[in-house]
Amino acid sequence: MNNNLDLTINNLGLSKEYAIGNDLVYFPNFALSLNPLFIKKVYTANEIKYCEEFDNTLERYASTWAAKEAVYKCIKQLSKNIKIGPKKIEILRKKTAGEPIVNIPSSLNLAPISLSITHDGDYTWAIAIYKRNNDEKSVF
Repeated sequence: MNNNLDLTINNLGLSKEYAIGNDLVYFPNFALSLNPLFIKKVYTANEIKYCEEFDNTLERYASTWAAKEAVYKCIKQLSKNIKIGPKKIEILRKKTAGEPIVNIPSSLNLAPISLSITHDGDYTWAIAIYKRNNDEKSVF
């Protein structure tokens, strides 16, 4: 009976049409953890290049981190079984300070994830929204 209950719960999670993740970063606290080792472990070469294009690199690293966290939280709503680290979630822009684009492994078979990032004072906030396609076949 427990196996049937587990299967039912898992199937309910897979039937979600939407998933939303968000993250809020306070710059002064984030600055305490931003060091070369953290940057190497968390950011892709493309993300580092983008963040370093700006005078205020802290704001760019923080906003990219918030975006990665928002996407991670969004994906985890689709399945708790997924294993994805921060370097597998890449935040790209078509142009400097342009629309953020989420790049994730194609093996996840997910439709595009919509992402918005904003800055205000000492904070940056990101929200990721995912809408499952009707014909989507997921690896979850």
